[in-house]
Amino acid sequence: MEVILLERIERLGNMGDVVNVKPGFGRNFLLPQEKALRATKANLARFEAEREYLEQRNAENRTEAMSDGEKLNGTSVTLIRKAGDTGNLYGSVSARDVAEHLEDKGVKRNMIVLENPIKALGLHDVNVKLHPEVIVSVQVNVARSEDEAERQAKGEDVIAIALAEEKADTAEANRERSANAVSMSEDGDDRRSFDDDKPAAEAAPAEDAAPAAEA
Repeated sequence: MEVILLERIERLGNMGDVVNVKPGFGRNFLLPQEKALRATKANLARFEAEREYLEQRNAENRTEAMSDGEKLNGTSVTLIRKAGDTGNLYGSVSARDVAEHLEDKGVKRNMIVLENPIKALGLHDVNVKLHPEVIVSVQVNVARSEDEAERQAKGEDVIAIALAEEKADTAEANRERSANAVSMSEDGDDRRSFDDDKPAAEAAPAEDAAPAAEA
């Protein structure tokens, strides 16, 4: 399917380019979003007639996006999620989740550039495309609690610290078990030594001899 791009589309081309796209992508995204026109003779003539207006509109949109981007760039959002001891989430954080926390700043779901959902605790840099030529970055702080989020924001690797503490606790528990085993072994040796020092038990008195058989 051939279309005329009405704006720059990443990995496709710039405004005015005629490109081949998959029919589904063209019909379901480019055309409904008014990002392209079918490449017919009539539409090519229409585009050329409106090129100056389209270029001016694009420049205005870019300027507005750059202004919004200056306010948004570097913004941090915190998302509280449940996760295991190793930091893997019980679920994931999607582009929709990030967009909901930036909705008051005019960010929509389709502006979030997130190829794969976030599946681990920590700080994650996520791009927001405000315009085909304006992309800014926000920081998504995924934590199990507000306290943990604050620690991560200060640069702490809470998962590494937790794993190190768990490892130290395990090592301490192993040392205690080993010490207890040695102590029990020494107590057993002491008891055996004490038993060896005891005098031999006196022989039990012999049973009375059986009465002599009658003559």
